[in-house]
Amino acid sequence: MSKKILIADDEQNIVISIEFLLRREGFEVLVAGDGEEALARVRAEKPDLVLLDVMMPKMNGFDVCQALRADPELSATRILMLTAKGRDTEVSKGLGLGADGYMTKPFSTKELLAEVRKLLET
Repeated sequence: MSKKILIADDEQNIVISIEFLLRREGFEVLVAGDGEEALARVRAEKPDLVLLDVMMPKMNGFDVCQALRADPELSATRILMLTAKGRDTEVSKGLGLGADGYMTKPFSTKELLAEVRKLLET
């Protein structure tokens, strides 16, 4: 059974490229265009991993991460923050809120796949 990954990002060009890459690798891919939709999709679909952008409409990625960690049914969901916000304070905040990993844009597809595989193994 293939692993299910939710891409939560409002930048369509990034979503398309990551979605293509992950599908090619055999993952089942879900997409959400804003934070509220991301939270609803996680609750409905229970993905194995969430690729979570920080800067999104309606609810930012930090708030989504915090909401997932606060929900006993969803708290074990793996979260990889993907964002252009790469300052140490943002990285610390994301990891402090419970993200399992943090990658800054732009990133290589090779790095992304390696991180996805690492997070799905544990």
